[in-house]
Amino acid sequence: MSNDKSDKQLRSQAWFGRQDKMGFYYRSFLKNSGTPQDRFEGRPVIGICNTWSELTPCNAHFRVIAEHVRQGVLDAGGYPLEFPVSSLGEVTMRPTAMLFRNLASMDVEEAIRAHPLDGVVLLMGCDKTTPALLMGAASADLPAIGVSGGPQLRGVYRGQIIGSGTNIISMSEQLRAGEITLKEFHEAEAGMNRSAGSCMTMGTASTMASMVEALGIGLPENAAIPAADARRNLLARMAGRRIVEMVNEDLKPSDILTRQAFENAIRTLAAIGGSTNAVVHLLAIAGRVGVELSLEDFDRLCRDVHCLVDLMPSGRFLMEDFYYAGGLPAVLRALGERGLLHKDARTVNGKTLWNNVAEAPNYNAEVITPFETPFKTEAGIAILNGNLAPNGAVIKPSAASPELMNHTGRAVVFESVEEMHDAVDDDNLDIDASCIMVLKNCGPKGYPGMAEVGNMPLPAKVLRQGVRDMIRISDARMSGTAYGTVVLHVAPEATVGGPLALVKNGDMITLDVPGRRLHLHVSDEELAARRAAWTPPKPHADRGYQKLYIDHVLQADRGVDFDFLVGRTGSPVPRDNH
Repeated sequence: MSNDKSDKQLRSQAWFGRQDKMGFYYRSFLKNSGTPQDRFEGRPVIGICNTWSELTPCNAHFRVIAEHVRQGVLDAGGYPLEFPVSSLGEVTMRPTAMLFRNLASMDVEEAIRAHPLDGVVLLMGCDKTTPALLMGAASADLPAIGVSGGPQLRGVYRGQIIGSGTNIISMSEQLRAGEITLKEFHEAEAGMNRSAGSCMTMGTASTMASMVEALGIGLPENAAIPAADARRNLLARMAGRRIVEMVNEDLKPSDILTRQAFENAIRTLAAIGGSTNAVVHLLAIAGRVGVELSLEDFDRLCRDVHCLVDLMPSGRFLMEDFYYAGGLPAVLRALGERGLLHKDARTVNGKTLWNNVAEAPNYNAEVITPFETPFKTEAGIAILNGNLAPNGAVIKPSAASPELMNHTGRAVVFESVEEMHDAVDDDNLDIDASCIMVLKNCGPKGYPGMAEVGNMPLPAKVLRQGVRDMIRISDARMSGTAYGTVVLHVAPEATVGGPLALVKNGDMITLDVPGRRLHLHVSDEELAARRAAWTPPKPHADRGYQKLYIDHVLQADRGVDFDFLVGRTGSPVPRDNH
């Protein structure tokens, strides 16, 4: 079966269409698997980019998903070739999977560019694989479609619903406070992660799967179908079919990932109560396609959007419930009916975003609340500025305590995450519930990798008093499954000499979320004196990838990408090697 494009020759024909020594070479080695000659004769070659790994449990079912993609490609007359790239899982990687997001994006980009591919299906799950694959594919700019692995089934403990990440945090605090036993803690572990898939809360994995759908780079319903549901496999097969058509249409990421698409994604992020990690990821993806996006865009676009989805960590339900209620299409319809979407944004299935969701049903108004009576009002991502964060900081109001949203408190400062862990359970720590915990040197260069340590554990003596939230400020990130009044991504970070580096114990700090202000009550003269006495910390590495990372990573307000990776070069056929 031939699928020749009418307007230009398939890119893969520069390898497989030639009748000379190198054509013999390229075809012959692939024929060792029994590939017939007609696979090389004008069929679109589709790469299946797989982040399967047993070291990334959330992606451990991707061999099955890849097989369904393969069948879809064959259905449509394409030639599927699966290839691996780095798999990034927050579950097991140290110091943090975020350290390797940019490396994985390079892996994806160069693998696409170097091989005889006409299009690619991106299999993504645990959270950093999604932005890494989108960043790499955007820079290569061949036709691409994202397929997420889907969330796990609900966690269940003693008849109660528990959510990955969210209840890990709450139950670990209960254990530290002596409210549950170690045996009970282990029992909950066994009931939390009981199927294939990623976190079933609205953590970063589910948030980014939602961003894939809202951006239009994945098929409708990509966000929420559980990994264990047969409809996840059907979506994979349909993506395999569709990518062949996209190659024939020459529909590329640069056609879909427009300014309008990113604005749709940002408003969707607010409406679902999504992870703060999406901010740095969307900034990085936008940078790869040349779309100007800033923190101010997030604040402006989120201000008039209510949080509609009652999911952990902000609420009660889980991703399985979200899917049964109608999933992301129901949320997108609600936004569109309020004039909060660019309805004509293109998507990978060839339709506009509004074509896909205009009739989307909402089967459960408890899970997906109406815009008129939302779960939480104007509770999306908020961007803070002030003398403590001149280039911005991020907070997620939907997961914060309302009584702490405008608060002034005394700073209790930790110079490193190690210092914080050593001190937090010390009853001699001079801290109370009104204080503000400040963590330094955990940003992009400081950790390095900007680890998910911003939601610091509360001091043991405060926990025993029944306190469950305090203001915490850092240049780190936090898991999308986490909650609390946590200010993150402070830029510039402490390690490069941002004002955060100058905070001392006893300083007064004001957090004013309604006013979007983060203010350190120290005079400019005193800050200047402290800066003159400040010494930068020693770099974490002097060789290898970590040195490359430290030397070239951008700050949080610019997406934490490498300075030399911003932009795209497309996928010209590489130089011949004969």
